[in-house]
Amino acid sequence: MNDQKHVEVWNRCLEIIKDNVPAISYRTWFEPIVPLKLENNVLTIQVPSPFFYEYLEEQYIDILRKTLRKELGNQAKLEYSVVMENNGSQKEKPYTVKFPTNNKTQLENKPVNMPLKTEENSIKNPFVIPGIKKLHVDPRLNPDNSFTNFIEGECNRLARSAGEAVAEKPGGTAFNPLFIYGESGLGKTHLSQAIGINVKERFPEKTVLYVNSHKFQTQFVESVRNNNKNDFLHFYQMIDVLIIDDIHELAGKEKTQEIFFHIFNHLHQTGKQLILTSDKPPIEMQGIEQRLLSRFKWGLSADLQAPDFDTRIKILRHKTYHDGIDMKDDIIEYIASNITVNIRELEGALISLLAQSTLNRKEINISLARQVIDKLVKNSKKEISVDYIQKIVCDYFEISPDQLHSKTRKREIVQARQIAMYFSKSLTKASLASIGSQIGGKDHATVLHACKTVNNLIDTDKRFKQTVDNIEKKLKI
Repeated sequence: MNDQKHVEVWNRCLEIIKDNVPAISYRTWFEPIVPLKLENNVLTIQVPSPFFYEYLEEQYIDILRKTLRKELGNQAKLEYSVVMENNGSQKEKPYTVKFPTNNKTQLENKPVNMPLKTEENSIKNPFVIPGIKKLHVDPRLNPDNSFTNFIEGECNRLARSAGEAVAEKPGGTAFNPLFIYGESGLGKTHLSQAIGINVKERFPEKTVLYVNSHKFQTQFVESVRNNNKNDFLHFYQMIDVLIIDDIHELAGKEKTQEIFFHIFNHLHQTGKQLILTSDKPPIEMQGIEQRLLSRFKWGLSADLQAPDFDTRIKILRHKTYHDGIDMKDDIIEYIASNITVNIRELEGALISLLAQSTLNRKEINISLARQVIDKLVKNSKKEISVDYIQKIVCDYFEISPDQLHSKTRKREIVQARQIAMYFSKSLTKASLASIGSQIGGKDHATVLHACKTVNNLIDTDKRFKQTVDNIEKKLKI
């Protein structure tokens, strides 16, 4: 029984903590903790990252102090075993915390930055191009995308807290890079730009740049075409806070990933801040080199979830107040109850309602709201992704995703793979390279060939055409 003493003590602490912190905070910050051992009134707990350790120390040290002292007495000490991830491997760094009488936390081992091994082929700090430091860099930030306009809720609290911490100390926290992920329309761009805006307000001398992956890719291709790739590299290496939106769009673009790898290494090693957004967490991304994925995991990955009802109400009230619109609570609640997918659709519904009221000179009441919202909900189409297409195709042919991604040349599997590629090209905005990387790790030429094959069979094989039509109906339900 003594072997489990540390578990028993920690479970009793959790019982107290659970009654004194919000449920979402308990699940986020305390459930992942693993008690390791208890020796001489020192309880050792394992936390998953340096950011976790820093956040517990900043937000929850008081309740940790009180609960441990209650269980172990005034001599209680807490030791964190922090998981440090580096190049795909993990090791732990111990931090011992005393609970002194002056209520200030003392560390016997001061925190250190996350370890970084320098790659043999990484680019060293280059000589500065004459005059480049004098350039004024437009950060490309929308002033409306501020923290003030970013409504906090349980769906985004972790990501927002991390963003505010980054803005206070860019490049100086354990969460570098800050990797923000979530479905379309949940506020990834808004939050990432809010960090950039706040950094510029606090540190006007810092160079901040927001750029989406498509623009980054286009700039790189142009630099290669114009034979000034080094200028492109040097420019990005001088940025203090680099925000790359939709990093998943680099899937399958090997040369662009290579140049970004060198930019990432240089900025990270020189203490600059990276902020990346994606529609998926690093572990689910396909078509991105493993060495980049491992670096994406060095900092904190924070997700944005669909807003709950209370958060949707707050968003609508903030929007109407900001725009000087007087709207009754029952109308706001009706909109919030019926538009539940994402924030973009929520704001779009409000704009549609205001447009109908203005253009038709009608009073904004519950009847008008019902007409507008019912039409929006009826006409809204499910966003189709490559993943969704693969799922429908696999279900239709009764095969698994692993079979679809395999290298088998069985006719049925090859045909299913080609149909998945065909619909991915026609129903999504994904590039050929991105489609290929997500469906079996193929290249763009394979995707192009698959699309031509499917088109030819549709024209010549009635049975095949019927199969494609049936799958299309399932995709558009």
